[in-house]
Amino acid sequence: MKLYWRALGAQWRGGLVLAVCSVAEGLPAFSSGRLVQQAMDDGFGAGRPARGVVWLLVFGALALFGALGSRVVWRQLGTLVEPVRDALVTAVVRGVLHNPPRRNGFDAGAVARITQHIEVIRDATAGLLVQARAMLVTTGGALIGLFTVAGPLAWVVAAPVGGSLLLFACLLPALARRQRAVTLADETTAERAGTALAGMRDVVACGAEAEVGRDLHDAIGHQARSAMRLARMSAARTAVIALGGFLPLLFALAAGPGLVASGRLSAGAALGSLVYLATSLQPAVHNLGATSSSVMLRLLVALRRVAETTVLPPPRGGEREPVDATVEARALTFGWGANAEPIVRDLDLRLVPGDHLAVVGPSGIGKSTLAALLTGMVRPQSGEVLVGGVPVGELRPAALHRLVALVPQETYLFAGTVRENLALFAPGSTDDELLAAVSAVGAEDVVTRLGGLDAELGATSAGEAQLLALARVYASPARVVILDEAASSLDAAAEARAERAFAERGGVLVVIAHRLSSALRADRVLVMDGQATLLGRHDDLLAASPRYAALMRAWTDPVAA
Repeated sequence: MKLYWRALGAQWRGGLVLAVCSVAEGLPAFSSGRLVQQAMDDGFGAGRPARGVVWLLVFGALALFGALGSRVVWRQLGTLVEPVRDALVTAVVRGVLHNPPRRNGFDAGAVARITQHIEVIRDATAGLLVQARAMLVTTGGALIGLFTVAGPLAWVVAAPVGGSLLLFACLLPALARRQRAVTLADETTAERAGTALAGMRDVVACGAEAEVGRDLHDAIGHQARSAMRLARMSAARTAVIALGGFLPLLFALAAGPGLVASGRLSAGAALGSLVYLATSLQPAVHNLGATSSSVMLRLLVALRRVAETTVLPPPRGGEREPVDATVEARALTFGWGANAEPIVRDLDLRLVPGDHLAVVGPSGIGKSTLAALLTGMVRPQSGEVLVGGVPVGELRPAALHRLVALVPQETYLFAGTVRENLALFAPGSTDDELLAAVSAVGAEDVVTRLGGLDAELGATSAGEAQLLALARVYASPARVVILDEAASSLDAAAEARAERAFAERGGVLVVIAHRLSSALRADRVLVMDGQATLLGRHDDLLAASPRYAALMRAWTDPVAA
């Protein structure tokens, strides 16, 4: 809520314009009954039809003025609503990035929050700025005008309006609970469906299609039941508001003739009060129940849900600076869950500038998790990682980002020029420095095909994108580089050239091996086999590790293996 109001408050100039337009928009509602009374009492009822027409023309002119105010309101919406949406999307994305990673690699619930909840907030904010604001302006103007024109009649109709609004207020907590239940059911369905789709191969391999189908069926059924309960409660709300809209009009029609006959109201005042009730108050109260209340409920529930799921953990990092580029793991242990078998257990590792380490093991054994542990992206269950002699969680974030670079298998390029992509981590680099990085990793042909550094980045293949990502990190000041299958889309020769370039660049190089040839180029090899980790030189591991020897045999002679 703080972020929401802060984002709205930042647009105070647009809000000021909106307030001025609201005053203009409310003038017809305030003056309608009074002008009709004048047209009746001072014009048509007094035998002066021309004067009555003049009063009605004044009413028409004010209506046009109010319409102009409404037009400006619609034009102001974008300047108020879009910044709120952008701020909330940023908060959700930051929350996902900072929360502990999931085993399947993504949070399907976050997709639901961005595509559903935040769009609800965006649309509801726009709806409140247009509908609820206009309703309040119209209702306020109509009530003030009614009391000034027909005070005795206004008190008669106030009771049903007040009673209807009181009943409506009593229904709001139940409506909020029903709306929240629908929101949670939507998110649960998205989460379960996303998990099922991500693990479809495992589902089929285990023959669990029927069980997963039943689980999704139950989630969708719960979603439908939640929606039906909300619909029934919404129908009750509509009935209550309808009474508040129509009973005042009926009471006015019943009491008006008597008040006119007794002389307490003029005929023009009675007619003007009916204009207030029929054209302003009744539509506004109906709009409260039919539209504005739903919009407000959806806004509050969506804001609460986004807040519950995007609260950022305490900021990571401290204020300490690394003393060098040493990376050290001490008794490092990590598993996906408190009861899960650790995929890294009691690992001790020390890497100093100039070291070149290859990490090998079967797919899914935890090599990428180790990379995340070494960079501080994932916190270990026990043990610690030190970078530059400082626990990674105590490093100043900017210093850690400058010192350590992780190149994942998934390449992230963005719209812009080739130069902007290459200089992302080294904005002060000269063209010569960028081109030297391009040449070192073997990306010259890619840059030439794209049209040079000044060219807009066009379509690239997976291998070309990986070469650009490698050149980007090579040009950075990072002294600890971790390549997590970063050359998986390149051929063996291109992969070897890139690895040699980083090894000769200096600093610490860790290669999560895509091909076992990476182990032959490394100074040391870390073998992960799900039970323990072995660290040593290639020749030593061939003799000491049956798993490593088997992997090498399968790679060099797959038919014999």
